[in-house]
Formats: sequence, structure tokens, C-alpha cells
Amino acid sequence: MRIAVLDDDPAQTDLVCETLSAAGHICHAFAEGRALVRQLRRQTFDLLVLDWNVPDMSGEDVLRWVRESLSERLPVLFMTSRGRDADITSILNTGADDYVVKPVSAGVLLARVGSLLRRAYPLDATALKEIFDDYEFDLGARHVVVRGTPVAVTQKEFELALLLFQHLSRPLSRAHILDVIWKRATDIPSRTMDTHVSVLRSKLGLRPEHGYRLTPIYGYGYRLERIDKGAA
Repeated sequence: MRIAVLDDDPAQTDLVCETLSAAGHICHAFAEGRALVRQLRRQTFDLLVLDWNVPDMSGEDVLRWVRESLSERLPVLFMTSRGRDADITSILNTGADDYVVKPVSAGVLLARVGSLLRRAYPLDATALKEIFDDYEFDLGARHVVVRGTPVAVTQKEFELALLLFQHLSRPLSRAHILDVIWKRATDIPSRTMDTHVSVLRSKLGLRPEHGYRLTPIYGYGYRLERIDKGAA
């Protein structure tokens, strides 16, 4: 998962990001609240870890902005040194999903993050297949079956298609897709993602007559959505 961490303590940020990265997550660190908000306007994250006292815009203000401005329910873990009952109650009532008081062990951090992610994105990690209507993804063989017919796809095409289906109807930013599919590679041509999307649209028949629409979001990324075939 793609996680943003807001904390102005470099040592704390390094510890959190190292812990999350070791568990397979992609971590982006921010030292200022406004910097995080600017990126939230441009790209998607799967979870936020917020400290309270950070420069120029507090974690509480960032949380308020997230709940008032983002259409999706983005899970938020508050991690701060403020441990009074009144502080905890205030932040949870403002919209945080969980609250932990520093210092936090790596095990507790991973457990809290894992719990929030499972609730927000309920996927069966032990499943051998994921099925979305006529689209069947074999997670072991890494191939796709569409309406009973196997479709030859590359590994990147498989990963991108699965990511889009797992986040159905959710806009995914280009930065998010690059992080997850191309692992932050800096030598990827800008058209590579667009080409992969175009190929998937053709190979998998992601068109309204088949009940799905894969569309670009100008200046942002892509969204796959399920639609009524009768309305196509």
C-alpha cells in the first residue's frame, strides 16, 4: 500500500518509513502539513500517518482538510506524543480512524496500520484468484481469463489491470500507479503508462458494452469504473 507520513522529526520519519517499507508498503515522508495537502490534491495514497505538531499546518488541520475535501474515505492513523484523553477524543471525533501515542514499537505500528488497511481495502491475501464479474485473475499463474477466454498479458499488464480492478471507481494518480507498478523507476518514459492502459483497454475489452469504462483523468491519472451495460 502507498502510505504518506507527516512528521517533522527526521529520526521518527526514518524509523516509520523503514518499518513500513520492510513490510512491503511504499512510504512517502512529509515534514510540513501544507506540503502533504498539496500532494493530496495531485495524487492518491492508501493511508495517512499524521503527527500533531508540524510546521505551517498541524496534523489536526490536515485531518480536517482530508475529511472535508476528499470524496473517498481515506484511513488516517494519528501518531503523536500528546496522550491526554481530551486530545485522543478530540482527534477521533474529528475523523481519525486510530490514535497511538509515541513512542510506538514497530510491531504495534504494523499491527495498527494493517488493521486499518484491512478494514478499508478488504482483500483476501490467501486467495488464489480474484474475480470481478467476467474478469478472473489467477494470482499464481499471473494470467487473466475474460468471459471464459484466457487473455495473454505481460506481468506489468497483469499487475496494472489487477490494481485498477482492486480500486474500482477510485481515481488513481499517475504517481500512485508508477509507485506500485514500476516501483518508482526514474527511467520510465512518460508514455509507458498510457500505452499499457491503451493495451489493457483493448485486450480486456474495458468498454461500456462490456460493463466497464477505463478513462483518463486529465492532469491526474486513471479510473476504472463499472457501468450499466444497458446504459452503454
